[in-house]
Amino acid sequence: MHAGVCLTAPWRDPVSVLASFAEEPWAIGFLSSPGQGRWSYLARNPDATVLLGASAPGDPFPELQTLLGSRLPSLPDGPPFQGGLAGLACYELADRLEPLGLERSLVWPDLAVGRYASVLAFDHREQTVTAIGRGETDNAAFLAAQAALSWQAVCRPSWRAPLAGNLAASDGQAHEAAVAQIIACIHAGDLFQANIARRWRGRLIPGATPFDVARRLADRSPAPFAGYLRLPSLAVVSNSPERFLKVDADGSVVTQPIKGTRRRGRSNAEDRMLIRELLASEKDRAENLMIVDLMRNDLSRVCVPGSVAAPALFTVESFANVHHLVSTVTGRLAQGRHALDLLAAAFPPGSITGAPKVQAMKTIARWEPPRGPYCGALFWAGCDGAFDSSVLIRTVACVQDDEGWHVEARAGGGIVADSVPREERAETETKIAALQQALTGAWP
Repeated sequence: MHAGVCLTAPWRDPVSVLASFAEEPWAIGFLSSPGQGRWSYLARNPDATVLLGASAPGDPFPELQTLLGSRLPSLPDGPPFQGGLAGLACYELADRLEPLGLERSLVWPDLAVGRYASVLAFDHREQTVTAIGRGETDNAAFLAAQAALSWQAVCRPSWRAPLAGNLAASDGQAHEAAVAQIIACIHAGDLFQANIARRWRGRLIPGATPFDVARRLADRSPAPFAGYLRLPSLAVVSNSPERFLKVDADGSVVTQPIKGTRRRGRSNAEDRMLIRELLASEKDRAENLMIVDLMRNDLSRVCVPGSVAAPALFTVESFANVHHLVSTVTGRLAQGRHALDLLAAAFPPGSITGAPKVQAMKTIARWEPPRGPYCGALFWAGCDGAFDSSVLIRTVACVQDDEGWHVEARAGGGIVADSVPREERAETETKIAALQQALTGAWP
């Protein structure tokens, strides 16, 4: 895709546009919102795909780099994502990067990536829409941009009733027991931190779709790194607050790990009290700092020596149902390195594995079945070298069968030496609350 074109158009709501093609295989959306982030992107009809099943051998990253092609100049005044690759990296992709002997999902691929010549970019700040077209010639790129402009918003009635019946949670007492055993491993010197999770499972009611879940979350619980991906008989709906890796076209790198959580208060005064408590918590700050150090190490593998820094530690960010501690780590890609090299060096995210990462992942595997999309990443990789990705927490994994859609969501937390099993269990229930309400609650 050697040529590129940008065309502008009046504002349309990205979720309403996605509604017109959400059930198509390989439809994808990166869905931010005003006040949460500046850009949303939609894409459909990839001209090439990579679908890597668990049984397929090999390292997929050389194939992805070939599919993306040589780096192209950025289009003037274009959005950050200017066409290229977009897709899903499931958690078990890590076993291809570091032999861990992870049990693989029987349903989810390790990797599902499309190459998209047509992209719609939505600028929430300026309330404008840009259609990006890529192609081998200027005319082909223009036609691809025109195709994106043709995607129309539709008025699809909102689903007011519950989307799913009650969700069945995995055993809370078993989770507390697992936390206690991990704490014992930490005291024995086996590791410093491990992030383990619980599962909630159920079914969408007949007629409801994963897109209905995505739209409900966008309406009532917006998140800066929300996303949607439809694959044949599979779908991912994410309400993630967490960025994994971002690379600008000039090679600047940012990662923003989350560690440390408090629920939202019932009043402004209680909110302020909980924020002060989170900021003052030695346990949460230590948990966060461990992951900052891990991410600094991961970035250093592909960044210019001495360029990796942590300019912001322990910033509080507030979302619909939780407050989080967020830190920022930056760097600059070394000469000859690309964003996909960074993804391979840092995957899976340190904030949802632990430290040391390999030992933490082996520990997690003792307690959890294959994670699939959960704690993987939804990402795009642009033709000009830019890249962005989310950590797939607050995420619903949807699998279609003869009876409709089965759904699974997970929530976990980082276990450290002074974790309290009862409190860790309660934290999972706080984190799952927005997804649980979206699935099982009626919408006024």
